[in-house]
Amino acid sequence: MIVLTHIQVAEVLSHAIKEAPKECCGLIGGTTDRNMKSIYPKSIYPMRNVAATPLVTYEAAPEDLFAAQRAMRAGGEELIAIYHSHPRSKDPQPSETDVRLAYYPSAVYLIVGLGGEEPCMRAFRISERAGSWEAAEFEIVADSDQ
Repeated sequence: MIVLTHIQVAEVLSHAIKEAPKECCGLIGGTTDRNMKSIYPKSIYPMRNVAATPLVTYEAAPEDLFAAQRAMRAGGEELIAIYHSHPRSKDPQPSETDVRLAYYPSAVYLIVGLGGEEPCMRAFRISERAGSWEAAEFEIVADSDQ
């Protein structure tokens, strides 16, 4: 289960809202508690979407991706989640493209839907190899609880 603070959720939602109607994208670095099987985000890395069709897909700018990976290594973090938005979706789910391009099977994929009155964030485990996805659990905790 991924455990996010209110501040971390707000940062992801803010990025999605700011980039709409384009899809936003970013990485989340942190640590995994193997015994309790919980994932604790530490840093949010917003990225620029340089996809040819940013209204319906995302592709992180390579320089942003490399900078985030370097920062994660320097901070002792691992890639724990990848987020992006579906600006017109009320109940976001991975698209066929999301599944086909899910190259990090250990990462949780967070998708923010902006098509309703309030943003909706959902978490998924996606297997590009199996061509499938399933909902993943996440919890939002007070900022001092993590």
